[in-house]
Amino acid sequence: MSDGRRAARRSPGEPWGGVRPFSIKTKLGALVVISVLITTGLMMVAMRTETELRFITVFSMIATLLITQFVAHSLTSPLDEMNAVARSISHGDYSRRVSENRRDELGDLAQTINVMADELEAQDRQRKELVANVSHELRTPIAGLRGVLENIVDGVTEADPETMRTALKQTERLGRLVETLLDLSRLDNGVVPLKKRRFEVWPYLSGVLKEANMVASARAGIASGSGSHTRTDVHLHLDVSPPELTAHADPERIHQVVANLIDNAVKHSPPHGRVTVKARRGAQPESLELEVLDEGPGIPRSEWHRVFERFNRGVVSRPHGPGSDGGTGLGLAIARWAVDLHGGRIGVAESERGCRILVTLPGLPSVPS
Repeated sequence: MSDGRRAARRSPGEPWGGVRPFSIKTKLGALVVISVLITTGLMMVAMRTETELRFITVFSMIATLLITQFVAHSLTSPLDEMNAVARSISHGDYSRRVSENRRDELGDLAQTINVMADELEAQDRQRKELVANVSHELRTPIAGLRGVLENIVDGVTEADPETMRTALKQTERLGRLVETLLDLSRLDNGVVPLKKRRFEVWPYLSGVLKEANMVASARAGIASGSGSHTRTDVHLHLDVSPPELTAHADPERIHQVVANLIDNAVKHSPPHGRVTVKARRGAQPESLELEVLDEGPGIPRSEWHRVFERFNRGVVSRPHGPGSDGGTGLGLAIARWAVDLHGGRIGVAESERGCRILVTLPGLPSVPS
């Protein structure tokens, strides 16, 4: 279910328009009142027309039973439907939904069941996508490595440096993918502690950018296909203000954030483009605001909420420039995870050109006066 549909729905237990005019309590109370009124009215008719009391009693019972049957049916029929839907969900069928045409507690329950079904369906779809994507990502380097080794064993090719570099390339890609999946496993299990400390932002980010350039240059001779860029035509620019800016965070995790954002920005930059990393002081002591801007095609606003989903490779069918590939779609998910560990925020921001990712880190907690 889309975010728009969720926003349009009221939360479970919230009355329609702030007031629930047709609650079950109201209906049961109305049933008692109507039964009493019918009995009283028939008694008055009997007194005026001298009708025998036994006929009045029979008529009262019949009228009360009919009304009770009507009310009971209106209460039990939606419960039967909910039971059928819940049974289907328990068997793995998440496509069925309960009709939400009531304005009472059962309507709230129907909405809750539908929201639960939507969430379960989304999780089941993500689980299947995870298995499919991981299988695909693992199959490619394993198949390449197997092909190289089989050629060597069969004597088709010699174990020369060029052939071994090809095997090493596939092994490195497989190792990086396994390391990424381990990061995601730690993400889900919440077993990664933060080691926060105070550090100077300019020399720290300068080292991250230099490392990114060195890695790209080292891989430029070998098309890695690893999800890490091999482009050397994109210029990385650092803008820190003030130069003596400091921050309080876990440097290792922030390195993951910046490196993955740079990697993503470089992949989608035009030939000889420019990627800018900006750092500014945040609102709290030792807090930090980071921006990574590129000159690529940008991200449509309709896709902003999906940017940090796992295995999401965006809507751009082919990254720009030589040495780019689709990647695994895990880098930005790991970046969001590292920012969330700090209690910060990460998201796509407005930009006149290209894509602009904004990261806010909280720094030191404020001490109450």
